[in-house]
Amino acid sequence: MTSQPSSRQELYDRIREVGRTQFIYEQMVRLGFWAGPHPNSIASAEHARKQELIAQLNVLRTEQSRLRNTAELLKEARKRRMADSRLRQQETKARRERERERRAQAWAERKQLDLLHLGPGRSGGLNDAALEVDLLARFGLPPLGSPHEIASAMGITLGELRFLAYGRPVSQVSHYVRFKLPKKTGGHRLISAPMPRLKRAQRWIYDNILSRLQVHDAAHGFLPGRSIVSNARPHVGAEVVVNLDLKDFFPTMTYPRVWGVFRSLGYSKAATTVFAMLCTEPESVQIDLDGRRYFVATSERFLPQGAPTSPAITNWACRRLDQRLCDIAALNGFSAYTRYADDLTFSGDKAALPKVGRLLSQARNVIADERFVVHPDKTRVLHRGRRQEVTGLVVNDLPNIPRDTLRRFRALLFQIEKDGPEGKQWGAGGDVINSIEGFANYVLMVNPAKGAAFKAQIARIVARHGRPAPRYAPSAPALGAAPALSPSPTPTHGGPPSNPSPSLPEIPVSPPSSPVAPIEVDVPEGGPEGTQGEDSKKWWKMW
Repeated sequence: MTSQPSSRQELYDRIREVGRTQFIYEQMVRLGFWAGPHPNSIASAEHARKQELIAQLNVLRTEQSRLRNTAELLKEARKRRMADSRLRQQETKARRERERERRAQAWAERKQLDLLHLGPGRSGGLNDAALEVDLLARFGLPPLGSPHEIASAMGITLGELRFLAYGRPVSQVSHYVRFKLPKKTGGHRLISAPMPRLKRAQRWIYDNILSRLQVHDAAHGFLPGRSIVSNARPHVGAEVVVNLDLKDFFPTMTYPRVWGVFRSLGYSKAATTVFAMLCTEPESVQIDLDGRRYFVATSERFLPQGAPTSPAITNWACRRLDQRLCDIAALNGFSAYTRYADDLTFSGDKAALPKVGRLLSQARNVIADERFVVHPDKTRVLHRGRRQEVTGLVVNDLPNIPRDTLRRFRALLFQIEKDGPEGKQWGAGGDVINSIEGFANYVLMVNPAKGAAFKAQIARIVARHGRPAPRYAPSAPALGAAPALSPSPTPTHGGPPSNPSPSLPEIPVSPPSSPVAPIEVDVPEGGPEGTQGEDSKKWWKMW
């Protein structure tokens, strides 16, 4: 605070220096009339506060005005939500893409090590590789628990094993070539010949697993050292011969039963599923649609007649059936029982004659209990006074081919040797030379002396007339084709043919001619082993 002016001039000077308001404030403070802050500072603070309140009031007025406009408010809220939603969608899409890539990579890695799926309803237990080692060792079988081990043992990749074993209700690939062969009793026999890759896998299963199993002594079909001759020999000279036939023998062996066969050997659920899928197939309808070929499954999977594994599986599955029928035969006084595939034969002396009815009744009950069906039209009781046949061979005195068949064959050979093979035919084969050679091998197996004479005569025929040029034989219609569509060529193993055209005419491709004349000789279900003689292939190796 400055001192009090002593003169009027100093007073004026002070007023001019600090201003009138400040001078009055100083004098009031000096005289004790004012103890607070300067009035100007109070006014400034009040002014600032006032301006702040006015600004807040303006904000509130603006917000009030905005809130009164509901449509604008909803529009802004909607914009915010859309922006937030787009952001969340982008984040979710990126996260899902990362998860998808991670799952795809993990799936690809797992597929390299194991089979995870083999078709609808066929993938249960693929993650169970537990083996019954003791049981496998008792049978002398390779301990393979996982699909990866099976593929390695077969010498193929896991992807190829998946391709061969996968079962689809609708597929563009068929692993089988299907055709029909005529039967002696009428109708046709459906043959499903596996494609080369599947056949190699089935052959591995047969060589390394099925061929090591010891079947019942009554079984004679498709076994080394046994044939229709060994099947007929126990019944030679019997007083009565009883023949039964199992209806739909191979189709009766469905996928669950085949699965149970491999499971009973001690294999894991995973290995059992793979083996059962490789050895079975369903019936299918072939359809051409929009330039593509489809195979639509129409039944449950079962053993195909034509696969190298099917006969061995049936022999193993029929062990209990054979034993029970053997017991029934002995109980009723029948001295012999044999089975060749689906042909069952009992024979006995005079003491067994009164018990034929009881034998048939008990046999039918046992067969039904084992989940097979007796063919109602193929049950025969043959007495000693008439020709007794077992799997196409006469057994009255010794296993032999029927005389009338041999007479017709001799007559045909005479005509061919005299006039040549043109216009001649034996059985359903297209090449008569191949047909008579096959039948001569068949005779050689049954009666070596007569067979050797026939083969010598055929050798003279070939040396004199040569072999006729190969020709296409008319084939049966495509199997399983839809009635409204024309049949299509047989597919290749790798997939559907390129550019199929159902409207174009097709060249029929017939299966190789059967060496045994179906009209002349009764071929049991599945075809007899050794029908063509020792130097020929088994029936399932023909294709």
